[in-house]
Amino acid sequence: MAPDSRLPVVIVAGIHSDARKEVVDRLLRTVPGSVALHHDLTAAPDGTVRRLVRDAGGLLSEDRTPLVNDCACCALREDLVPELERLAGAGLTRLAVVELWDSVEPKAMAEVVAAHAGDGLTLGNVITAVDPALVLPYLGNGDDLAEAGLAAAPTDRRTVGDTFARQLEYPPVLALVGTEEADEEDHALLTQLHPTARRVATGSGDLAVAAFAGFDVEAAAAAQHPACALLPQDADDAGVTTLVWHRRRPFHPERLYAALEDLCCAAARSRGRFWLADRPDTLLAWDAAGGALCVESAGPWLVSLPDAAWELVPPMRRAAAALDWDPEHGDRCQHLVFTSPGLDREGLQRLLDSCLLTDEEYASGPDGWRRLPAAFDALLDAA
Repeated sequence: MAPDSRLPVVIVAGIHSDARKEVVDRLLRTVPGSVALHHDLTAAPDGTVRRLVRDAGGLLSEDRTPLVNDCACCALREDLVPELERLAGAGLTRLAVVELWDSVEPKAMAEVVAAHAGDGLTLGNVITAVDPALVLPYLGNGDDLAEAGLAAAPTDRRTVGDTFARQLEYPPVLALVGTEEADEEDHALLTQLHPTARRVATGSGDLAVAAFAGFDVEAAAAAQHPACALLPQDADDAGVTTLVWHRRRPFHPERLYAALEDLCCAAARSRGRFWLADRPDTLLAWDAAGGALCVESAGPWLVSLPDAAWELVPPMRRAAAALDWDPEHGDRCQHLVFTSPGLDREGLQRLLDSCLLTDEEYASGPDGWRRLPAAFDALLDAA
């Protein structure tokens, strides 16, 4: 079989800019013939993106491109792919290192590169650079990116905490730097937030190996989808606790809504899926970090679909539903995961349980549930 002549591309993400640059520099020094591309979005709110291309010896080129449709990812897509294809066509580059700017999330960029795999490119891997000592401060930061000077576009409304959480949980590899400053709690938190990640030290040879390991964008997307996400398991180590709360009975919408503030502030990170009694067909996603909570519809529960529609559902989604199937409720469930130092496990369980339907409310059945106060309508129907 002929060797793969496509240009391997490794994406390096991370809101810890010093850590990210250290990882990129290490790859450039370790892999001969490697080139790094970086789109600096510091001026994105003013409509400009600066593209830098460098190798281990220093800067090779610098150029500016306009922001496209107030969208950083659009600008990167329009400018990044042609530059990667140019490098691939020249045949002189062994590895293209795409260094994402501070608040750019790797998922969108990985999917852009993977979509051009037939154009001389192949996605070698996705890596997030992390300073373990900074995980908790960044995860607990509820400031808007704009307030922190990290907005990727004028319309960017994300927060520091939720952006960092997605950067951390998407890739299969975490490159660790500055580990001498981190303590056991920092490492325990990192492990519990992304237990399946391969953690490599920046100074080790494993980093270069990881850059060529390969990456499956479809599997990565499925692992993040609320319906079949690979959520962490129960854990308790070095003062850090992960609580997995799993129930079948639906939430009372009004009681849950009243408890949202306490629940989203109960842990540094929480996520999962849940259902409301008055919306039994809707799978709802829970995503919280830094005291900010996002609740949104993630589509229908499979049990609410006609049999013929199941053929249109991705296999990983069907498999996840089958593993968690209930004779009465099908794949409907409460599956929420909370991770934090100093987590009050018992208090959190009591609060969550108090938001479920009581025996009397549950006995009224679906017809009675639909008449409960629709407390989430304003939140879920705003769009």
